[in-house]
Amino acid sequence: MEVACLDLEGVLVPEIWINVAERTGIEGLRATTRDVPDYDVLMRRRLAYLDEHDLRLRDIQAVIETLEPLPGAASFLGWLREHFQVIILSDTFYEFAAPLMRKLGSPTLFCNYLTVDESDRIVGYRLRQPDQKRTSVMALRMLNFKVFAAGDSYNDTSMLIESDGGIFFRPPDRISDEFPQFPVTQTYDALSAEFCRVSERALEPIPPASAGVAAG
Repeated sequence: MEVACLDLEGVLVPEIWINVAERTGIEGLRATTRDVPDYDVLMRRRLAYLDEHDLRLRDIQAVIETLEPLPGAASFLGWLREHFQVIILSDTFYEFAAPLMRKLGSPTLFCNYLTVDESDRIVGYRLRQPDQKRTSVMALRMLNFKVFAAGDSYNDTSMLIESDGGIFFRPPDRISDEFPQFPVTQTYDALSAEFCRVSERALEPIPPASAGVAAG
């Protein structure tokens, strides 16, 4: 049995925090794991900005409700689920992800939890497990699954390394240059072709005309 593990933001959906930054004008919220490899440092900065500008959970959820999957993402995910067991491994939070998961057909999602006080302020976060992307892939391989993984950022590299076949999807050049062992794809048809390549089965990738190109 083969399992495909995908990152969420930047691979299937837009970057949530970048969209919050654009809607609120808080430039400091534009930083993502593409920019800050240390997730705890990044989240502490985000929480400080939320507190400074009195942004509540409901304010962020209102932005998320307006977001749509990247063009071609739903079709690609449908293809992937036909051929692999699929798990989304993300460093986002269940309190953020629900609307986007519905729009993607409710795939399995492993992510984290926010700590929210009685006034709807986000006061902290709880990791499901440190380095949960890598440990999830490791656990699946210990169960004798073949595991292939795709992501776009620093926080994906440990699961790509741990997997039986790692693939980059539209990473920044500085990250792909740092990890040249992983093939780089820019479109969903190319990503599907890479999953076909690493699979032990004879699979047909998505035809280019039906896969689309992910928006930046």
